[in-house]
Amino acid sequence: MELRGDEVVLRSVAGDDHEVLAGIVREPEVAAWWSPPEDFGGMLAVVFEGEVIGAIQFDEENDPEFRRAGIDIFLTARLHGKGLGTDAVRTLARWLVHERGHHRLTIDPAAANTAAIRSYGKVGFRPVGIMRAYARDHRTGTWQDGLLMDLLAEELT
Repeated sequence: MELRGDEVVLRSVAGDDHEVLAGIVREPEVAAWWSPPEDFGGMLAVVFEGEVIGAIQFDEENDPEFRRAGIDIFLTARLHGKGLGTDAVRTLARWLVHERGHHRLTIDPAAANTAAIRSYGKVGFRPVGIMRAYARDHRTGTWQDGLLMDLLAEELT
């Protein structure tokens, strides 16, 4: 699978990507929001100028009464703030809407992750509400609030 955005390419994670991605999730600025996954299988590598700079993943609920897809992403800290995460999320969102037929997408950043929230807003995601004590911080063991955001297909920018 390969999806092309304006600046990034999303492609299936290959064997050589695992070490790079493991290093990225250990960066302090990334580890603040992401616990290291046991496996990067099922994720898509985010590639910029031929370099793996992070990963993005999605999940799908296919029950016709509750159909939706969710997105999660992390990028290397040295490229934060350059619009690459926004491009990656927008690229995957378009595919989920236009190719997979989802009418609603969700994303759930930590409530304190203002940079991510701002990025997702540029794609068209809107805050739905705070999910109290939503995710355990893998570094401290404390519970952190999350912000549920959603996007309807017609709101995709």
